[in-house]
Amino acid sequence: MEQAAVADGERHLTPEDLSGRFGVPVKTVYDWNSKGTGPRYMKIGRHARYRLADVIAWENDRYAETGGAAA
Repeated sequence: MEQAAVADGERHLTPEDLSGRFGVPVKTVYDWNSKGTGPRYMKIGRHARYRLADVIAWENDRYAETGGAAA
């Protein structure tokens, strides 16, 4: 029997996945966790997992405003 595909927003990333996505060391991801500055995550036992939808929302919150005047 074929396993159902997981919707993208429900997919979960590992700290290593997140590190690769942003091009930062895994230690940086763990620092974000301890400081509360990174994307929301859940703990499964000893393991941190990041819901893709939460990661995307966190990314969107970090877009810099442009300095140009409004049209």
